[in-house]
Amino acid sequence: MNISGTVRAWAPGRVNLIGEHTDYTGGLVLPMAIHLGTAIEGTVLDGRIRLVSDDQAEPLDVTLPIGDASTITPAWGRYVAGVAADLGAEAGIDGRVSSDLPAGAGLSSSAALEVAAALVLGVGDDRGLVEVAQVAQRAEQAATGVPCGIMDQLASACGRVGHALRIDCSTLEITPIEMGDDVRVVVIHSGQERRLADSAYAERRAQCEAAEAIVGPLRSATVPMLDAIADPVVRRRAHHVISENARVDEFALALAAGDAAAAGQAMLASHRSLRDDFDVSTTVLDELVEHLAATDGVHGARLTGAGFGGCVVALCRPDVDPTPSSLRGWIVRPSRGAFVG
Repeated sequence: MNISGTVRAWAPGRVNLIGEHTDYTGGLVLPMAIHLGTAIEGTVLDGRIRLVSDDQAEPLDVTLPIGDASTITPAWGRYVAGVAADLGAEAGIDGRVSSDLPAGAGLSSSAALEVAAALVLGVGDDRGLVEVAQVAQRAEQAATGVPCGIMDQLASACGRVGHALRIDCSTLEITPIEMGDDVRVVVIHSGQERRLADSAYAERRAQCEAAEAIVGPLRSATVPMLDAIADPVVRRRAHHVISENARVDEFALALAAGDAAAAGQAMLASHRSLRDDFDVSTTVLDELVEHLAATDGVHGARLTGAGFGGCVVALCRPDVDPTPSSLRGWIVRPSRGAFVG
């Protein structure tokens, strides 16, 4: 790469409105890039990456090129190192990472960091935003060993002001879905930190792959086909994925029709499926969703993210913030995607 001078990139976090645990089977998702994000700014540094972070005590200081990103310390730097390794970067950066994404909120701060890193390390390359997202996805897989899908990185790279994104993870086709002025999105941390999310994520993915070995790609499978799956647990996992893909389109059509109530019902059905078929909810998450569903002005709510704790997303009237006083919440707005400059 031939780059010089000062470089800066910003990438947003995201919240997934519906379509959970479907991306790694090539299914449908509907995330929304948000107005909070991560920036990397600095000067080009040949053969080295030196970054300090406003949120982390230990800086990242590594020599390029990078082989195995998973061995890099500090741990937060593995996401940047994974990007550098994937790009084969020989020119790095001496600079700073800053972010207004709240830590531990399930708003995909890791994807925002990866996408921003891909942009600052790839300045001068002729790369489209989808390819940037693919680099960032591979970087996360290399850094963490978790076989994540591409939803988070695509949402961060390709966000659009005022819109959520219907993403077909088989074709990577992105369809903007307008978020009208008559709805508000609120993310609420349940107060329960996620437990076993990474190992359970890999287990759920393996179970979906086991289902696909019997019925073929879940993206094109139908519920009646699941009778061929003898294992009841594997059958339930596949049932969630198939039904969740359908709910993504139900939600998108409801938003397009201005029917926030129907969109909210799709979210509540999604949560029930994640609870009953995919077994990634918790009592704390269930009780929070139930409380929100009974709150005036809330159209619907569901867990968002891998599950086992973390956050709930609620679709509300624009004048409503249903965050319980004992919990922390964020009103988020649909944002543009990542950019350089």
